[in-house]
Amino acid sequence: MTGVIAYLLLGSNLGDRAALLHQAQQLLAATAGEILAASARYETAAWGLEDQPAFLNQVLAVRTTLPPLALLAACQATEQQAGRERHQRWAARTLDVDILLYGDAVIDLPTLAVPHPALPARRFTLVPLAEMAPQLVHPQLHQTIAELLAACPDPLEVKVAN
Repeated sequence: MTGVIAYLLLGSNLGDRAALLHQAQQLLAATAGEILAASARYETAAWGLEDQPAFLNQVLAVRTTLPPLALLAACQATEQQAGRERHQRWAARTLDVDILLYGDAVIDLPTLAVPHPALPARRFTLVPLAEMAPQLVHPQLHQTIAELLAACPDPLEVKVAN
């Protein structure tokens, strides 16, 4: 299978978080492409709106033949199948699936920005991504993921989940 390697961030802070991440991985394997690798699962305090349960996050490396907007649609369909409701930005959610990177593509559309614009500022994204691909180079900033993590200003603790 040819295609592009995309890195997806899974996050959940409602319900059985571990089961929801597992379900998301299975759904994405069926709709988005081959799961090449999965990071450990990490727990962090909620980001944005702080008065909510902690998040469980995981990064997947997926080899996909889907174009970017079709991959976004697969991610959003996975969220919906997990019961995601969109009411408020940064609100608690059963599942969130974000496209962090899509090969070395730079995409700036009203519905999709890749690399994810907040990637360099969020430890809960950089820690699992650095576990998988520390030498991967951000296509706009031209720094490795390890370098971005070392410079990340986010103070939130990111710890491996039990």
